[in-house]
Amino acid sequence: MSASMVRATVRAVSKRKILATKAALTLTPAAVSKVRLLLQDRPEYIGLKVGVRTRGCNGLTYTLDYTKEKEKSDEEVIQDGVRVFIEKKAQLTLLGTEMDFVESKLSSEFVFNNPNIKGTCGCGESFNI
Repeated sequence: MSASMVRATVRAVSKRKILATKAALTLTPAAVSKVRLLLQDRPEYIGLKVGVRTRGCNGLTYTLDYTKEKEKSDEEVIQDGVRVFIEKKAQLTLLGTEMDFVESKLSSEFVFNNPNIKGTCGCGESFNI
């Protein structure tokens, strides 16, 4: 064997448990209810699209838009009958994220609990990874 050759061995593994893959984004029951409510009177839209844009003092911010169709590069998350699409640019930044909907006396908003974030700005609207 020459020095530049690499050797690989393949072994069959029996009785190995296959683990289910985790969705790129999970929605809380409050988020599912709110998305369903938002789409209820808009039959022309099939779901919401989540993306990220360069904005704010810390680099990135989330965007939410209605969508009429799934783009070729979108990741689709279906949970409890609700469809959320993740833009290609946002897919790696959202892995393992939980999308929640929070209401208080002063505001109501979608909140992204993202374990990948390294820092946020003071107002909490932008982040970096």
